[in-house]
Amino acid sequence: MITTLIFDLDGTLLNTLSDLTAAVNDALACRHFPCRSEEEVRSFIGSGARRLIERAAPSGCDSDTVTAILEDFRSYYAAHPDTYTRPYDGIDEAIGVLRARGYRIAVVSNKFDAAVQLLCDRFFRDTAYPRIGESSLRPRKPAPDGVFLAAEMLGVPLSECVYIGDSDVDVRTAENAQIPCLGCAWGFCGADALRAAGLAADSVLYHPRELCDRFPPLDR
Repeated sequence: MITTLIFDLDGTLLNTLSDLTAAVNDALACRHFPCRSEEEVRSFIGSGARRLIERAAPSGCDSDTVTAILEDFRSYYAAHPDTYTRPYDGIDEAIGVLRARGYRIAVVSNKFDAAVQLLCDRFFRDTAYPRIGESSLRPRKPAPDGVFLAAEMLGVPLSECVYIGDSDVDVRTAENAQIPCLGCAWGFCGADALRAAGLAADSVLYHPRELCDRFPPLDR
């Protein structure tokens, strides 16, 4: 029986694309590098902040330059994390229903941990715990360590957990944790990418309200 829903953050619960793009372009502009479009940034997201910057930076940038851009990106994003960011339409309602039905809600993300805490406090203060972001203490997704930690913090067996995300990284994270996965076609990657990553058609959701259809009230 599933009792615990572990969510990705960017592209799953929150549409963060415009704020991430602004932070990337501010960091690039500091060095007079070309800016990136939202669609380009969308394709770079999913494997953590450093990988995002490695993809966004001009070809041939050395490691020290990438590190400097990353530091500027983090500074800008920390100061402007939610100018445009909002939950996807229907997420607030779905999370509220699921909590009322007795489900535990957690977040495991490749976004750097300070930003995960800030955004969860801003949008999901009373509904998402634990919330786990990228940290030097554990490998990032698709390693399953964050999922394992969330289950441990909640005191639930992995057999009661499902992972919910919008990307191939999320599909592989669930596979590595050996738990079921649901894909969010409303996110950054879309249904085709989720199916290409191996999700069955009936494991791809197209609107947050479908979460409520999947998870009836728990009989505790």
